[in-house]
Amino acid sequence: MSERPVVNRLDRRKARTRAALLAAARQLLARGCSAEASIQEITDLADVGFGSFYNHFDTKAELLEAAVVEVLEEHGALLDEITADYDDLAQVFAASVRLTVLLHETHPQIARIITNAAPAYRNAPTSLGPRALRDLAKAQEAGRFDIDNPAIALACASGAILGVLNTLGDDPVPGVRHAADEVAVNLLRMFGLSGQEAREIVARPLPNPAQRKGER
Repeated sequence: MSERPVVNRLDRRKARTRAALLAAARQLLARGCSAEASIQEITDLADVGFGSFYNHFDTKAELLEAAVVEVLEEHGALLDEITADYDDLAQVFAASVRLTVLLHETHPQIARIITNAAPAYRNAPTSLGPRALRDLAKAQEAGRFDIDNPAIALACASGAILGVLNTLGDDPVPGVRHAADEVAVNLLRMFGLSGQEAREIVARPLPNPAQRKGER
Protein backbone atom coordinates (compact mmCIF):
# COMPACT_ATOMS: atom_id res chain seq x y z
CA MET A 1 0.00 0.00 0.00
CA SER A 2 2.73 2.48 0.94
CA GLU A 3 4.63 1.96 -2.35
CA ARG A 4 1.76 2.87 -4.68
CA PRO A 5 2.10 6.70 -4.36
CA VAL A 6 5.82 6.41 -5.15
CA VAL A 7 5.05 4.52 -8.37
CA ASN A 8 2.45 7.13 -9.28
CA ARG A 9 4.92 9.94 -8.69
CA LEU A 10 7.46 8.17 -10.89
CA ASP A 11 4.92 7.71 -13.65
CA ARG A 12 3.93 11.36 -13.45
CA ARG A 13 7.56 12.45 -13.60
CA LYS A 14 8.16 10.26 -16.66
CA ALA A 15 5.07 11.68 -18.32
CA ARG A 16 6.23 15.25 -17.65
CA THR A 17 9.67 14.50 -19.08
CA ARG A 18 8.22 12.96 -22.23
CA ALA A 19 5.83 15.89 -22.65
CA ALA A 20 8.71 18.35 -22.22
CA LEU A 21 10.77 16.56 -24.87
CA LEU A 22 7.84 16.56 -27.29
CA ALA A 23 7.20 20.25 -26.62
CA ALA A 24 10.86 21.04 -27.34
CA ALA A 25 10.71 19.01 -30.55
CA ARG A 26 7.61 20.91 -31.62
CA GLN A 27 9.40 24.21 -31.10
CA LEU A 28 12.31 23.07 -33.26
CA LEU A 29 10.01 21.70 -35.97
CA ALA A 30 8.11 24.99 -36.07
CA ARG A 31 11.37 26.89 -36.44
CA GLY A 32 12.51 24.56 -39.22
CA CYS A 33 15.79 23.80 -37.46
CA SER A 34 15.16 20.31 -36.09
CA ALA A 35 17.66 18.67 -38.45
CA GLU A 36 20.55 20.71 -37.04
CA ALA A 37 19.62 20.38 -33.36
CA SER A 38 21.58 17.95 -31.18
CA ILE A 39 20.06 15.81 -28.46
CA GLN A 40 21.87 18.00 -25.94
CA GLU A 41 20.18 21.09 -27.39
CA ILE A 42 16.82 19.35 -27.25
CA THR A 43 17.20 18.33 -23.61
CA ASP A 44 18.42 21.83 -22.72
CA LEU A 45 15.35 23.31 -24.41
CA ALA A 46 13.12 20.83 -22.59
CA ASP A 47 14.95 21.53 -19.31
CA VAL A 48 15.52 17.83 -18.62
CA GLY A 49 18.64 15.78 -18.07
CA PHE A 50 20.51 14.51 -21.12
CA GLY A 51 20.31 10.88 -19.95
CA SER A 52 16.55 11.06 -19.50
CA PHE A 53 16.16 11.39 -23.27
CA TYR A 54 16.98 7.72 -23.76
CA ASN A 55 14.34 6.64 -21.26
CA HIS A 56 11.76 7.73 -23.83
CA PHE A 57 13.32 7.74 -27.31
CA ASP A 58 16.15 5.83 -28.96
CA THR A 59 17.03 8.54 -31.49
CA LYS A 60 16.34 12.15 -32.33
CA ALA A 61 14.48 11.00 -35.44
CA GLU A 62 12.12 8.94 -33.28
CA LEU A 63 11.34 11.98 -31.11
CA LEU A 64 10.72 14.23 -34.11
CA GLU A 65 8.45 11.66 -35.72
CA ALA A 66 6.47 11.34 -32.49
CA ALA A 67 6.12 15.12 -32.30
CA VAL A 68 4.86 15.36 -35.90
CA VAL A 69 2.36 12.55 -35.35
CA GLU A 70 1.16 14.27 -32.16
CA VAL A 71 0.59 17.54 -34.00
CA LEU A 72 -1.20 15.96 -36.94
CA GLU A 73 -3.37 13.82 -34.70
CA GLU A 74 -4.24 16.88 -32.63
CA HIS A 75 -5.18 18.78 -35.78
CA GLY A 76 -7.18 15.91 -37.28
CA ALA A 77 -9.07 15.26 -34.05
CA LEU A 78 -9.94 18.97 -33.83
CA LEU A 79 -11.39 18.93 -37.35
CA ASP A 80 -13.39 15.78 -36.57
CA GLU A 81 -14.72 17.44 -33.43
CA ILE A 82 -15.87 20.69 -34.93
CA THR A 83 -17.37 19.30 -38.14
CA ALA A 84 -19.15 16.37 -36.47
CA ASP A 85 -22.62 17.93 -36.82
CA TYR A 86 -22.39 18.66 -40.55
CA ASP A 87 -24.51 16.55 -42.88
CA ASP A 88 -23.19 18.07 -46.13
CA LEU A 89 -19.92 16.35 -47.06
CA ALA A 90 -18.87 19.35 -49.14
CA GLN A 91 -19.30 21.58 -46.10
CA VAL A 92 -17.20 19.21 -43.98
CA PHE A 93 -14.41 19.43 -46.54
CA ALA A 94 -14.66 23.20 -46.99
CA ALA A 95 -14.69 23.88 -43.25
CA SER A 96 -11.67 21.62 -42.76
CA VAL A 97 -9.76 23.47 -45.48
CA ARG A 98 -10.65 26.88 -44.09
CA LEU A 99 -9.82 25.94 -40.51
CA THR A 100 -6.49 24.47 -41.57
CA VAL A 101 -5.43 27.66 -43.34
CA LEU A 102 -6.65 29.66 -40.35
CA LEU A 103 -4.17 27.78 -38.17
CA HIS A 104 -1.81 30.55 -39.29
CA GLU A 105 -3.78 32.81 -36.90
CA THR A 106 -5.23 30.41 -34.35
CA HIS A 107 -2.40 27.87 -33.89
CA PRO A 108 0.73 29.29 -35.56
CA GLN A 109 3.05 26.59 -34.19
CA ILE A 110 0.90 23.84 -35.68
CA ALA A 111 0.72 25.73 -38.98
CA ARG A 112 4.51 25.94 -39.21
CA ILE A 113 5.00 22.29 -38.27
CA ILE A 114 2.51 21.21 -40.93
CA THR A 115 4.31 23.35 -43.49
CA ASN A 116 7.77 22.08 -42.51
CA ALA A 117 6.62 18.44 -42.33
CA ALA A 118 4.73 18.38 -45.63
CA PRO A 119 5.17 14.67 -46.48
CA ALA A 120 3.95 13.62 -43.04
CA TYR A 121 0.94 15.92 -43.46
CA ARG A 122 -0.21 13.76 -46.36
CA ASN A 123 1.15 10.35 -45.45
CA ALA A 124 1.04 9.78 -41.67
CA PRO A 125 -1.00 6.58 -41.28
CA THR A 126 -2.90 7.51 -38.12
CA SER A 127 -3.51 11.24 -38.37
CA LEU A 128 -4.84 13.85 -40.76
CA GLY A 129 -4.17 12.21 -44.14
CA PRO A 130 -6.48 9.22 -43.61
CA ARG A 131 -9.21 11.49 -42.26
CA ALA A 132 -9.09 13.69 -45.36
CA LEU A 133 -8.98 10.64 -47.64
CA ARG A 134 -11.99 9.23 -45.81
CA ASP A 135 -14.00 12.42 -46.30
CA LEU A 136 -13.08 12.68 -49.98
CA ALA A 137 -14.02 9.04 -50.59
CA LYS A 138 -17.37 9.55 -48.88
CA ALA A 139 -18.06 12.64 -50.99
CA GLN A 140 -17.15 10.73 -54.14
CA GLU A 141 -19.40 7.78 -53.24
CA ALA A 142 -22.29 10.12 -52.45
CA GLY A 143 -21.86 11.90 -55.78
CA ARG A 144 -21.09 15.14 -53.98
CA PHE A 145 -17.64 15.48 -55.56
CA ASP A 146 -16.81 14.71 -59.17
CA ILE A 147 -13.44 13.01 -58.61
CA ASP A 148 -12.01 9.79 -60.02
CA ASN A 149 -9.35 9.04 -57.41
CA PRO A 150 -9.64 10.30 -53.81
CA ALA A 151 -5.87 9.88 -53.29
CA ILE A 152 -5.11 12.21 -56.21
CA ALA A 153 -7.74 14.64 -54.94
CA LEU A 154 -6.06 14.57 -51.52
CA ALA A 155 -2.68 15.35 -53.13
CA CYS A 156 -4.23 18.34 -54.93
CA ALA A 157 -5.95 19.60 -51.77
CA SER A 158 -2.96 19.19 -49.47
CA GLY A 159 -0.67 20.82 -52.03
CA ALA A 160 -2.95 23.85 -52.22
CA ILE A 161 -3.26 24.15 -48.44
CA LEU A 162 0.46 23.76 -47.85
CA GLY A 163 1.21 26.27 -50.58
CA VAL A 164 -1.03 28.87 -48.96
CA LEU A 165 0.42 28.28 -45.49
CA ASN A 166 3.91 28.56 -46.90
CA THR A 167 3.01 31.79 -48.69
CA LEU A 168 1.62 33.26 -45.48
CA GLY A 169 4.95 32.58 -43.76
CA ASP A 170 5.66 33.08 -40.06
CA ASP A 171 4.42 36.58 -39.32
CA PRO A 172 0.85 37.82 -38.81
CA VAL A 173 -0.54 39.06 -42.10
CA PRO A 174 -3.84 40.63 -43.14
CA GLY A 175 -6.18 38.68 -45.33
CA VAL A 176 -5.71 35.21 -43.83
CA ARG A 177 -9.45 34.62 -43.64
CA HIS A 178 -9.89 35.67 -47.24
CA ALA A 179 -7.09 33.30 -48.26
CA ALA A 180 -8.75 30.45 -46.32
CA ASP A 181 -12.05 31.08 -48.09
CA GLU A 182 -10.46 31.45 -51.51
CA VAL A 183 -8.56 28.18 -51.39
CA ALA A 184 -11.71 26.36 -50.17
CA VAL A 185 -13.78 27.80 -53.04
CA ASN A 186 -11.14 26.87 -55.59
CA LEU A 187 -10.91 23.29 -54.32
CA LEU A 188 -14.68 22.84 -54.26
CA ARG A 189 -14.84 24.03 -57.86
CA MET A 190 -11.99 21.67 -58.78
CA PHE A 191 -14.03 18.83 -57.34
CA GLY A 192 -17.09 19.61 -59.45
CA LEU A 193 -19.19 22.19 -57.62
CA SER A 194 -20.35 25.32 -59.40
CA GLY A 195 -18.78 28.61 -58.44
CA GLN A 196 -22.07 29.80 -56.97
CA GLU A 197 -22.55 26.74 -54.77
CA ALA A 198 -18.89 26.74 -53.70
CA ARG A 199 -19.11 30.38 -52.60
CA GLU A 200 -22.40 29.73 -50.79
CA ILE A 201 -20.88 26.85 -48.82
CA VAL A 202 -17.76 28.83 -47.92
CA ALA A 203 -19.88 31.80 -46.80
CA ARG A 204 -21.42 29.69 -44.04
CA PRO A 205 -20.11 30.52 -40.53
CA LEU A 206 -17.35 28.32 -39.24
CA PRO A 207 -17.98 26.32 -36.07
CA ASN A 208 -16.51 27.53 -32.80
CA PRO A 209 -14.64 24.76 -30.93
CA ALA A 210 -15.00 26.54 -27.58
CA GLN A 211 -18.77 26.79 -27.99
CA ARG A 212 -19.06 23.11 -28.91
CA LYS A 213 -17.15 22.09 -25.80
CA GLY A 214 -19.30 24.34 -23.67
CA GLU A 215 -22.45 22.67 -24.97
CA ARG A 216 -21.36 19.23 -23.74
